[in-house]
Parts: sequence; C-alpha cells; structure tokens
Amino acid sequence: MEDENEKYAKELEVAVRIVHVACALCGKVQEKLLATEVVSKEDDSPVTVAEEDVETFSKDDSTGLLEAVVDAVNESLDSASMYGLQSPETTLETSEVLEAIGRCSSTGGPSGRHWVLDPVDGTLGFVRGDQYAVALALIEDGKVVLGVLGCPNYPVKTEWLNYHYQYHETTSQLSPTTPDVWGKGCVLYAKRGSGEAWLQSLFPADKTQEWSNHARLIRVSSVDDPALATLCEPVERANSNHSFTAGLAHSVGLRKQPLRVHSMVKYAAIARGDAEIFMKFAKSGYKEKIWDHAAGVVIVEEAGGVVTDAGGRPLDFSKGTYLEDLDRGIIACSGVTLHEKLIDAVYASWDSSNL
Repeated sequence: MEDENEKYAKELEVAVRIVHVACALCGKVQEKLLATEVVSKEDDSPVTVAEEDVETFSKDDSTGLLEAVVDAVNESLDSASMYGLQSPETTLETSEVLEAIGRCSSTGGPSGRHWVLDPVDGTLGFVRGDQYAVALALIEDGKVVLGVLGCPNYPVKTEWLNYHYQYHETTSQLSPTTPDVWGKGCVLYAKRGSGEAWLQSLFPADKTQEWSNHARLIRVSSVDDPALATLCEPVERANSNHSFTAGLAHSVGLRKQPLRVHSMVKYAAIARGDAEIFMKFAKSGYKEKIWDHAAGVVIVEEAGGVVTDAGGRPLDFSKGTYLEDLDRGIIACSGVTLHEKLIDAVYASWDSSNL
C-alpha cells in the first residue's frame, strides 16, 4: 500500500516543474505579443494568446496569432530540460499544438482525476504587466489534492505590491516587469493533508535547477486582531460587489489600507503571511469557476488558513466547472478567529445588502 507521505508526491513534483515552465512561457508572451495580440472574452475581460480554445485559432483572421502561439510553445519546450523535464525530440507542428489545446475539455465532476489549469489568472493584470498567476491543481473524486500557484511578478517585499499597482495606474504604456526590477517571482505549492505549504523562487532559465533548490516552508500570519489585519482587495470590479465587501470590512473593524492585487495572488499573499483576509462576493448572476480557486484554496489551507463560503461551508469542487451551491461568497482567512468574526458579520449584514 502506498505511503500517505508519498501519495501524490510524483504528481506534485511534475506539476511544480510544469508551472515553472509555464511562468517562463507567460513572461515571453507578455514581452513579445501583448501589444497586439489581445482579444476579448465573452464577459468583456481581456484574454491573451496564453489562454484560449481551439475555436479562437480557427477564425480566418487568426493565422498570425496561431503562428505566434506555436513559436512561443516550442521556444518554451526547448528550455523544459532546464527545469528537469524532458523536452520533445522534434519541434511541435501546428496540428500538434492545437490537439494539445483541444484535450482541455474535461468538465470535472465527483469522480475520477482531473487536472485544473488556469494558464493566466488575472488577464487584466497580465495585460498591464502587473500581477497574474499560473494556477494548476489536481482534483480527485471531487477533492482538491494538490495545488501549485506560479506568481511571476510577486515581489520579494510585500509593500512593493501596492507600489507596483500604482505605477501601472499612472503609466500609459505597457512596461513589462522583470524579476530584476520587482524582486523574483515565486511558485507556491501544497499537498492536501500534509500540513505544509512551500515556496520557491522562480528559477532563472539560464541554468539547470535541482528540485530541492530554494524551497522554504510558509505559514499564514498569526494576526487575529481585525484592526491589525490586511484585506486583499481585487483590483478589477466587474464581477465583485465591492460595496458589500467594504461595508463588511468596516463592520468587523478592519482599518489598514487594503492590498490591491489581481488574480489568485491574493491567495498567495495570505499563504505567505503578507495579508490576513480575502473576501469575494460576486454580483448577481456571476458563477465562480473552480480553476479560479482550486490551487489557491489548498495552499492557504495547508499553510494554516481557512477558506469557506460565506455560510462557513468548505468549497465544493465536485460539481463540475463551477462552484455550485456557493453560499453568497468566498471568505479566506489566516486563522479561525478572523474567519468567525467575518462569518458573523456576513449574517448580521446580509439582510441590508444590495447583492
């Protein structure tokens, strides 16, 4: 019988290496293609060439876009061996790249094994050269068993997050960030039931790395006083009810300036101890997707944090591609004390909300 400590060990190792490669690929895409190769999703949010389905590349005017994607993929795979992965012996043809993209059609569910990928979580941040995440999780029989979160622009010093955002708000042109400017990016990962979450610096792509390099344990913050706690706040407002979140934050006594970041980097900030609270209450009609939360949830929980819906129930990843039956919203905290205060505040405030 497989030892519990060894269960999913190989899958986690490969997943971490793959996310390192994916982060390198996204960096190249960001630098070379963003100025011209941005289209729109159906919900009006931007989408990049790093995350789209085959239908997009089948349109008559997408030939140049498809060629750019194939070139970027092959360039990235050429460097895979530097991350301990086997590179293909030959260059991938366009049909092979499209076939690989086409395989990503699982609808999830309560049984079987499903890899859940968000190749660019936070496309608005990505387009601006700001925060975004590469998120990969493994769901088995409806439960998230491991998660990996690549944050290429997560700076070494927490205070640079707000400065980084303000810089891009006042800069009209895209100015791609690099680890040399903002501090190295990082990859966070965890395995369900281990009680451990880990962080590695993003590996430079100019030398072969060993698996154990640069990994360190991370834990959530020990702050449990709301007046001292930091709230992670989404930059984008399209799908979130910011007024209810702000009212809730005030009612429980949050006083510090919120940390405004794109994407699942908010989960990374909590797991790393840089913030204590993340809340999201979706506007009416919006359904949360599992790939926007799976990797971040398991990492925060294994780092010692708590993530539930606003009714205090664990998030259910067994219902397919959406978090069905979600009670009002999502609350992630560094500890039980803050979490209980927020749950109580939700019940006290909900009747007067405008959700």
